Amino acid sequence: MKLLVVGSVAFDAIETPFGKTDKILGGAATYIGITSSVMGVKSGIVSVVGGDFPQEHLDMFTKREINIEGIEIVKEGKTFFWSGKYHNDLNTRDTLATEVNVLENFDPKIPESMQDAEILLLGNLHPGVQLSVLEKMNQRPKLVILDTMNFWMDTAMDILKDMIAKTDVISINDEEARQLSGEYSLVKAAKKIHTMGPKFVIIKKGEHGAILFHDNRIFAIPALPLEEVFDPTGAGDTFAGGFAAYLAKKGTFDFETMKSALIVGSAMASFTVEKFGTERLEEITEADMLLRLKEFKELTTFNVEL
Repeated sequence: MKLLVVGSVAFDAIETPFGKTDKILGGAATYIGITSSVMGVKSGIVSVVGGDFPQEHLDMFTKREINIEGIEIVKEGKTFFWSGKYHNDLNTRDTLATEVNVLENFDPKIPESMQDAEILLLGNLHPGVQLSVLEKMNQRPKLVILDTMNFWMDTAMDILKDMIAKTDVISINDEEARQLSGEYSLVKAAKKIHTMGPKFVIIKKGEHGAILFHDNRIFAIPALPLEEVFDPTGAGDTFAGGFAAYLAKKGTFDFETMKSALIVGSAMASFTVEKFGTERLEEITEADMLLRLKEFKELTTFNVEL
């Protein structure tokens, strides 16, 4: 199945307790596209960059068989830029700079070659932009996956609810789930979000894993414990990319398949945090991913005698 990704292709400058970077490649669509390519899934990116975006990055996408026909280049503009500094726990961070640049007037253009994509993954963008993508598709994809954040809940809740109503799977963190639902209990929060439209609700809990909700069924997984975590930037996007790419490979969207997709997404995200930006993700192969999945299986498999 084809995977269409709509989201940011950007620059990041990151500082963690383990070091800092200058401007490096970032953006939700970037992480998702690279993750999909590792898993052998054909994806296409719809985004916008400025004239300052290096050709070498576009060549990297193409080499990985990521369709970049939907990446608009505004030659006189500058690419979206974010800079942040993580605290010692790596769970909290301070934003040092956000330069929206060409993303401010982003009007997604879906190339004809990706109009038949069966899975649409909408990265964290203004919900109005996300809605416009659905309107521009010749036919509704078989599965629509949505990522959003608390900023849009603060500034564009009505239109966000319109977008959520058209979504099959929503992926948000625990803080966002509580804000969106008004419920502190994540089980109650998921039930309330279900009533807004999505059949599946994924609540991410960072280093504590993730939970999948569908009707009255719940599946929870841990995050893989790592000796070293250098940079959590992009981990959530990698998680979404692994999740969506697995579904694209399997071609089915039932609860059991979603459970496996959740584990694959978490395993892929565990690579991202091992180095800065996309560096580690660009190194790994499908064999590396399978080895990590084996580690995950050993971590979570047990027998209990009563």
